Amino acid sequence: MGGFDLTWLKEEVLGWRNQGVVTYLVFTTLVALTLVWFFKRQKMVWLVDKIPGPKGLPLLGNILHLNVDPAERFKRIIKISEYGEVARIWIGQNPVCFLSSARAVEVILRSQRHLDKSINYRFLHPWLGKSLLTSSGSHWQSRRKLLTPAFHFKILEEFVGVMNNQGSKLAQKLRRKADGTPFNIYNDIVLCVLDILCETAMGHSLKAQDSSGLAYVDAVNKMSGIIPKRAVRPWLRSNFLFRLLGPAKEYDTWLQTLHDMSNSTIKARKKANREKMTEDSLHQNGKKQRLAFLDLLLQYSEQNPEFSDEEVRKEVDTFMFAGHDTTTAGINWFLYNMGCYQDIQARVQEELDDIFCGTDRPATMEDLRNMKYTENCIKENLRLYPPVPFYSRDLHEDITIGKYRIPAGTTIKNVIFMLHRDPAQFPNPEVFDPDRFLPEIAAKRHPYAYVPFSAGPRNCIGQKFAMMEMKIVTSSILRKFKVESVKSPKDLELLGELILRCKGGNILKLTPREGIVGSAAQERGTQTL
Repeated sequence: MGGFDLTWLKEEVLGWRNQGVVTYLVFTTLVALTLVWFFKRQKMVWLVDKIPGPKGLPLLGNILHLNVDPAERFKRIIKISEYGEVARIWIGQNPVCFLSSARAVEVILRSQRHLDKSINYRFLHPWLGKSLLTSSGSHWQSRRKLLTPAFHFKILEEFVGVMNNQGSKLAQKLRRKADGTPFNIYNDIVLCVLDILCETAMGHSLKAQDSSGLAYVDAVNKMSGIIPKRAVRPWLRSNFLFRLLGPAKEYDTWLQTLHDMSNSTIKARKKANREKMTEDSLHQNGKKQRLAFLDLLLQYSEQNPEFSDEEVRKEVDTFMFAGHDTTTAGINWFLYNMGCYQDIQARVQEELDDIFCGTDRPATMEDLRNMKYTENCIKENLRLYPPVPFYSRDLHEDITIGKYRIPAGTTIKNVIFMLHRDPAQFPNPEVFDPDRFLPEIAAKRHPYAYVPFSAGPRNCIGQKFAMMEMKIVTSSILRKFKVESVKSPKDLELLGELILRCKGGNILKLTPREGIVGSAAQERGTQTL
């Protein structure tokens, strides 16, 4: 008589036991990982809260403190920087450290390791993709190496003619407004800069100064404005919520307009190359014709198949985005300062009169080199009103700045506006003094005290282009007009988002300068006669 077969029962028991072991291992692993995360998080909070800064609310941090209109937000950011050379806030659960001294920003800017831009740059990806401005790591390094030759001074020299032509067109337009009546010059400058950039970047004549209603101009302005809004409004940061709550339909239209312009221009230039039209046009009348930035990128593309049309478009769009707003702001602030300080404006105009002898001829590279006092004024202008008032980086490892240990996961915001007003580096920092940039004085300052174009490995690749553009456009105006600002510096309301602007624009008065030349120019004219 056989007994009961209990093998199945043993197997069930063993199965339950094995499942229990697995469950136990999974549970203990999750608990261990949670504890590791918790203690790591607590360490971060402990380190960050040792840094001075305003008190925040649980979970929200200081986000409500900064959820105000742009002018008030800028004032509050500056106020936070006054806690010290290293200050901190919490944006929700994310720590942000503000740096505002030369020795503090040097730790970040000179580093070969802390090169990743802030996560907010992801809002530019639909427009610019992973380009020189927005990429990081090996992708950024290879792109920087590839593009650096495109900004060689010999290449830049080819763009002087475009800058002169557009600067002259701007001066002609302004003549109609130069009757001493106050007006906002900001939009006139932005259209001129867009024409310069479009022609030098794409070889395409946008003619923005002839028609301010162009769709491309409007799309650039609208896209540039939506980025800072997404950065400071939590409900728009998520792509899903942005498409649900934001101006998604308009955004798609602007994006399509920008990409259509770039893609159609790339297609046309490539077709010309295939038909050897470009080669033929390079030697018209025995003179080499200027190559646009796009032409140089297409040459790289032929030698590097991985550099596709899409990659070419990203870099052209980046050049347009990064170059138009920053240079527009720099030129506007320069004219504003010239209008505030009439004695300094007179010295600049005397230098320009001596260089150009009262003529209407275009500027040359030699002329630009001779604008020494003008250049010092531009530098002092960029010190007081840096077009980009903040640069942000994300930390992927702990760093030490002064007596503070700043943990990985923190966003670093280099507050350039305050850095340039450090009285230890710039005595009487609110005073406009171009002599600060005399070589013998500048040499005594900390090398990271003045960084309007950033510094170190990720400095602005187009800074020489920008300086050329600012010199040519501003000299085109000051050679012909006297400038007077309506507002004093203490009455300005600053808007510090992506770009430092003045609320209400740049209100100036212009009056003609016909017949006024410098004394040296008069002497040379007499000798010629």
